[in-house]
Amino acid sequence: MSRPLYQAKADFFKTLGHPARIRVLELLSQREHAVGEMLPEVGVEASSLSQQLAVLRRAGLVTFRKEGSTVYYSLTSPQVAELLAVARRILTEVIAGQVELLADLQAVSPGPPLSPPS
Repeated sequence: MSRPLYQAKADFFKTLGHPARIRVLELLSQREHAVGEMLPEVGVEASSLSQQLAVLRRAGLVTFRKEGSTVYYSLTSPQVAELLAVARRILTEVIAGQVELLADLQAVSPGPPLSPPS
């Protein structure tokens, strides 16, 4: 029996559920990158970056090629970049809604203004 589509989608989103993997995908949305170029941008140790790239490869989101001793990564589909752009728009709308709610609360609240949680 095949696994349900909702389970496959959940597994896909779990793959995206790590900040380093998201950052890698953001970088690769711009252009192909060598591993060495991504290290300072992702901000993790080389071994961790290697693990995160392996997860993305197994998920079929990135592909690589070797040129001498340099390994270059790229997205397997431009739709990955589109997905990240949609996620950014959704987050922008959610956060804007929260800012508006905070302003409404401050306008009707007697007492000192509320500050965002730290």
